[in-house]
Amino acid sequence: MPLQQRSARLRQRTVLLVGIAVLLAALVLAVVLASLLTHGRHEVSPKMLKWKDRGTTKNLQEVILGRCYNYITAQHPELGDKDCLKIWESLKDAFIYKNPCNITPEDYQPLMELGSHPIPCNKSLFWSKTGDLVHRYTKSNHNFLTLEDTLLGYMANRISWCGDPSAPGINYESCPKRNECESNPGSVFWKTASKMFAEAACGVVQVMLNGSIEAGAFRSSSMFGSVEIFNLDPDKVSEVHIWLMQNIGGPQSESCSGQSIQRLISILEERNFKVICEDNYRPVQLLQCVHNPDHADCKLCTNST
Repeated sequence: MPLQQRSARLRQRTVLLVGIAVLLAALVLAVVLASLLTHGRHEVSPKMLKWKDRGTTKNLQEVILGRCYNYITAQHPELGDKDCLKIWESLKDAFIYKNPCNITPEDYQPLMELGSHPIPCNKSLFWSKTGDLVHRYTKSNHNFLTLEDTLLGYMANRISWCGDPSAPGINYESCPKRNECESNPGSVFWKTASKMFAEAACGVVQVMLNGSIEAGAFRSSSMFGSVEIFNLDPDKVSEVHIWLMQNIGGPQSESCSGQSIQRLISILEERNFKVICEDNYRPVQLLQCVHNPDHADCKLCTNST
């Protein structure tokens, strides 16, 4: 074979080998890049982490639908036009197959629109650290509504849910607490619902706080202190009545003249609200006395001499 022809073939073979080498290098680079890009997702996948809070409530769909139908038929038939199935689908779409640390208020917006209903003026009752007492009160006195007495709050109260990017899209084993990631399904839901509840308030509104907490009855980090108080509309709300409730028999850690309550009053007055604070609002205290009828704090009157 002539030298010139052999040189040409050698050049062709060299070019071919170089081309193959470049192609293999490109493939390896692509695999490495893909691995790097997905490595973080695998590390934070909810499937691979054990969250600290309880997982999604078992039979969540049946629980939500059952509560919804009970609310609009037995408790509030005036809301009978609400579509419970659409409400459930909207809730499910807000979190299913999603990373439970990347939930946004926008995820819940369709649910808020489907589940909202008018709140009569003078009926809105907010609370912090008085959950059991305030709900016993609204069950006995239907002149007031907490967020948990609305349709959305009633359906979601004391249940949990969160998603998972992997099938089946719902994590029944564990869900993240707020201190693990703030943008988890539960926290975002209650923040969004609390904001809407506060925005709807009108007339005189009430807030029940706990005067037996050593750290102070009003906490800026609470849902009331961080969300609801700043979404009350001064053009719609005429007064804010603070009911500062202490446990029967104490401790009496704070009164209406206490430091945290005065801070709350200042915040409200700066937003042009008229504020009235009352220690141990008597109608609520009487409810406390059902369990402590013989205690001195529960005597309606004293014998006159």
